[in-house]
Amino acid sequence: MSTSIFYHAGCPVCVSAEQDIINLIGAENVELVNIGEDRSRISEAEQAGVHSVPALVTPNGNTLHINFGASIADVKG
Repeated sequence: MSTSIFYHAGCPVCVSAEQDIINLIGAENVELVNIGEDRSRISEAEQAGVHSVPALVTPNGNTLHINFGASIADVKG
């Protein structure tokens, strides 16, 4: 993985965190994944260690949970 992946669900907390992440590391260094809209990527997020969104998975594979917005279970519905 050469870029970070930012998983979110589109909620206000997630959108705010998304803008902060873009400002901090640059849009070219992060893939934005809205798992609320692209539910096919939920299992990928879970495998990366995402338990709640918003979360950032770094190029080294570290999962950083940011300001709790929703649990993966809530997103799954």
